Amino acid sequence: MADEDLPVVSFGNLMTEGTTLSRRGQHDKALGCFNDALKLRAGDKHCLITRSRCFLKLGDTENSLKDAEASLQIDNTFYEGLYQKAETLYAMGDFEFALVFYHRGRRLRPDLHKFQLGINKAEEAIINCIGNPSSVKLESKEELCFVSRQAESKKDKQKQQNKPKDQKDQKQTKKQSPKTEQQLLGQLYADKAYLEKLLKDEDLMQSSTRQGVKVMDLVLGGISYLNQRRDFWQQQKPIYARVYERKVLRQGRTQDKKQKPSDIARAIAKEMEDIELMLARGSAEESCRKAERLLKKIQAWSEDEVPNKNELIGNLHSCIGDAQLAMGQMEAALRSHKMDLDCARQNTLTDAVSRALDNIGHVYARIGKFQQAINTWEEKIPLAQSSLEKAWLFHEIGRCYLELDKAEVAQDYGQKSLQSADEEGDVEWQLHATVLVAQAQVKLKDYRSAILNFERALEKARLVPSEAAQNGIIA
Repeated sequence: MADEDLPVVSFGNLMTEGTTLSRRGQHDKALGCFNDALKLRAGDKHCLITRSRCFLKLGDTENSLKDAEASLQIDNTFYEGLYQKAETLYAMGDFEFALVFYHRGRRLRPDLHKFQLGINKAEEAIINCIGNPSSVKLESKEELCFVSRQAESKKDKQKQQNKPKDQKDQKQTKKQSPKTEQQLLGQLYADKAYLEKLLKDEDLMQSSTRQGVKVMDLVLGGISYLNQRRDFWQQQKPIYARVYERKVLRQGRTQDKKQKPSDIARAIAKEMEDIELMLARGSAEESCRKAERLLKKIQAWSEDEVPNKNELIGNLHSCIGDAQLAMGQMEAALRSHKMDLDCARQNTLTDAVSRALDNIGHVYARIGKFQQAINTWEEKIPLAQSSLEKAWLFHEIGRCYLELDKAEVAQDYGQKSLQSADEEGDVEWQLHATVLVAQAQVKLKDYRSAILNFERALEKARLVPSEAAQNGIIA
């Protein structure tokens, strides 16, 4: 086969394929895509973070941490890198250092709620491990500093090497009570019991797999992994903490005013997830009602109880607007998104301003007010944070100009969209932009150029792949 007949594999294609595989839970296959993508664009911080998430899903915290740190070496203000490093450290049980990076991320991006949630869970895990810090007094004339658990574990390993073998074995065979272990492991407890039962089968333990790996090593490795998970979950939320929670639930819920800010934050985050999930499943009316109820509750709370109160109020107006749009209530949706915009501008929340302008533009386009949609989206252009965001934004503006029979301007915006999609290496948006340019050229009666662009779009449609797009372009 000639080189020109080989399919072109771009960075964007590999990223898209890897992300899709990861969402499907095929993390091993996704890793291959991200590895290949980094060969094409070495040191891409976004790809490193995506691969780091993939490693974390596979339980490979060491490589996950390496990728997160590599992204921060490229850009030490990369907030996604800080968040991923914090999440990986938390998964490793290094709660103190995770807390440090959650705080660094929140200082950079106070508008992102996930950093506050990270701070809350890390602080709770630390308290569960060592107790309330207010009850501990440190007295030292020397400077106090953090010592990473990783550094401590290295010291422990060195000490263990000097210990007699019987002491090591005694420590390893130390077990918790079955009831406690069952509470910690949950459904995995049955798996651990099964593996421990297999150890008693001496003939099976002496056998090997086709690859030459001893069955005993596999079984012991599985038990060791489950023990590590048990110890992590014990640190994250000890049994005494769980018993206390059940007791509180039996006594009935405390009044909202008496709740701690961290408890309120977790409750709000859970309700926000439910609201988005309901809308995604098609229950727009139920999603809208739940968002309206939560909005009233948040408005009644003080800023001490809910530090990011204004951000949440704007976010809920946005959720309500999305639900109203899904129900066909266009005027109500427009009002809700405009309230989100007002709230964002009053509190100087740049990301929220961008979100609101995006949603307002969509509503205007849906009701056929294309010039208002154009005006709104053109205001959003300076706020776009990536080439991919610009690609779809330019495309939507160009589409509106095409609806207004301003084909020349539509063609210009189509070219801008294509340029941004090329920068990102995103095949899907290259396809959309090329089709828009071709349609504008048809209206301008530049049929030769239109045919060439439709042929290019057909090639892109085969790469995506999209049978519907192919049929539409051919037609």
